[in-house]
Amino acid sequence: MPRCVPAPSTRRRQLIGLALSALACAAPPARAQELVQRPFPAQALRGTLKVIAAPEVLLDGRPARLAPGARIRGPQNLLVMSAAITGQTLPVHYTRDFDGLLKDLWILRPDEVARFWPRSAAEAARYRFDPVAQTWSR
Repeated sequence: MPRCVPAPSTRRRQLIGLALSALACAAPPARAQELVQRPFPAQALRGTLKVIAAPEVLLDGRPARLAPGARIRGPQNLLVMSAAITGQTLPVHYTRDFDGLLKDLWILRPDEVARFWPRSAAEAARYRFDPVAQTWSR
């Protein structure tokens, strides 16, 4: 029974195409997402967060509470459940709601920790905030 075998040049093209597609799939992911600057609001303050048992947390070593519907965003800006970070001490930017509860929190990356950010409203009042550059200056 005769079989249909591709010509050597066709087979060679198929192998080269397969090898190139495998290389394209194996390429390292773009690091652009890590370099994207996240926009933090001017009223956000910096602190350290430790989740004890949600909604109870320690903020800068003092007891605090998460607001109902509080959003915690991880270093990749994806939502993180409070149970996933229980017991960890993490650098964060945070905002409070009108009752003083923690409303929005962002877990910081090392490059964000390296930049100056005020830790209190009194300290923020002494600086000027540039929302485009996300920097504080005198």
